[in-house]
Amino acid sequence: MKLTHFPNTFLILALSLLWIFPGCSKKPESYDLVIYGGTAGGIVSAISAAREGMSVAILEPSEHVGGMVTGGLGRTDIGVWQTIGGMSAEFYQRVKKHYDDPAAWKFQTRDDYLEKNNLVDRLAGSEWWYHEPSVAAKIFNEMLAEENLEVLTGYRLQSVDKAGARIVSLSCENGTTFSGKIFIDATYEGDLMAMAGVSYHVGREPAAQYGEKFAGVLPWEYTTRKQWDVDVNPYDEQGKLLYGIQDVERGEVGAGDRKVQAYNYRICLTDHPDNRVPITKPDNYDPSRYDLLARYVKVRGGLPVNKTRDSWGFLNYGMLPNRKTDINDGGPFSTDFIGMNWDYPEGDQATREAILQEHLDFTKGLLYFIGHDPRVPEATRNEMLQWGYPKDEFTDNGHWTPQLYVREARRMVGSYVITSHDIETNRTKEDSIGMGSYGADSHLCQRIAWEGVVRNEGNPNDFTPGHNPWEIPYRSITPKKEECENLLVTFCVSASHMGFASVRMEPVFMIVGESAGLAAKIALDGGFAIQDVPYKLLHPKLVERKQKLKLEDVKGH
Repeated sequence: MKLTHFPNTFLILALSLLWIFPGCSKKPESYDLVIYGGTAGGIVSAISAAREGMSVAILEPSEHVGGMVTGGLGRTDIGVWQTIGGMSAEFYQRVKKHYDDPAAWKFQTRDDYLEKNNLVDRLAGSEWWYHEPSVAAKIFNEMLAEENLEVLTGYRLQSVDKAGARIVSLSCENGTTFSGKIFIDATYEGDLMAMAGVSYHVGREPAAQYGEKFAGVLPWEYTTRKQWDVDVNPYDEQGKLLYGIQDVERGEVGAGDRKVQAYNYRICLTDHPDNRVPITKPDNYDPSRYDLLARYVKVRGGLPVNKTRDSWGFLNYGMLPNRKTDINDGGPFSTDFIGMNWDYPEGDQATREAILQEHLDFTKGLLYFIGHDPRVPEATRNEMLQWGYPKDEFTDNGHWTPQLYVREARRMVGSYVITSHDIETNRTKEDSIGMGSYGADSHLCQRIAWEGVVRNEGNPNDFTPGHNPWEIPYRSITPKKEECENLLVTFCVSASHMGFASVRMEPVFMIVGESAGLAAKIALDGGFAIQDVPYKLLHPKLVERKQKLKLEDVKGH
């Protein structure tokens, strides 16, 4: 769905004229704060700053606003729920208020949903963590409207103008320029950060760089999560690797590389007949893309549609209200398009669009394959055919999410680098702006042939500590001062691969986003470089906003 609020008709008319007559005016739009990225974190940063009286522009390069929160990730990655405070908690409280209204339940009752999915206790608090994509969009629209904020979609970054270590303005491909006093990069890719000349890293650091046990290339004994539970031949009859297997060496254990954890789409389906659009054969469908999966099913003797506690599945269903799903990766061959995203983080727009299309073709084709390919057992095919796309979701995009789940791209190398040590042992910080708690979660980074069988590598989640609160330092969202003095980075924060594996969750993105908005206001009023914002001024604002800042704020942890 398109989530955009435009309160100022005259501004839009002016911008429209610039599109039609790009040479008629070069005067930039000027704001206290310019946010690049209309993600959940970007929206919350904007609202946070607007509530402090700042003028704010939010620029979104795509036509979709809300990022993953409105893009299908409705089964929220919570971790320890008591760590979620501030506007992040406010958002999920508004979700609860929505579902407390009986009118919200169009295709099942509230009690039916809670009882069938064993969620009575999990959703018993003041927040509601599971939501439909359209509900998240509705709530963000309401929050934006309350602050008279606008989100401009289709504003893709083209260049950044700097004076010394300060960004003066940014220009977009449509010919518009926005000047600002403070800037925030709230994208999943870190494009503004990179274009501003801020240091960053892509891929996995060597284990020795920060002394992290699970950094770099993993030994096989540490990659048991979503590993093949039977031996499958990776080669076709001509001795060529099957589709989806990378023709690369694993790499030396502990070595760093440029490989990135897998992306996927979080898929919203429904089994309600009155709200179901059939899954038809997609454009560019090629059944040979799933030869490896078919071979796995044959060797294994079948595979359930949905992952269970005892078995991998084709898919991993998380049930949302109104008989909808948030489908995630369910096994060694599922919705994660392993190894097919390595060129995405630093790719130009053409490269990224090609990768997006490959992910789309693969994922829609996978759903069709499960329901129609004769190599899938008939009972499994029939079960899959009970599902379809929801008529009332993503109505402007063919009932399919426009948001690819970019779990990780660039990561800033800034004033402080979060590592696994900050998550596990060094959990307190003198400049905490919120807390993370989700156990380090890295999806697989590569799928290769190894000694005549298929192996996946890159997911140590069976061995990393579980959910545990830890304090996020303000320094982790600030670049090095000599590189940029007026930029905050709220998703591609300064973290190692294993540190980022915890901080990347959407509720934390919103926590960090709100704190960044407050820091921007203090920097503006005091004339401070972002790195010099006094914590003694920031801390009272964080407390006022009900952010959870210290371990002692979370009982039992």
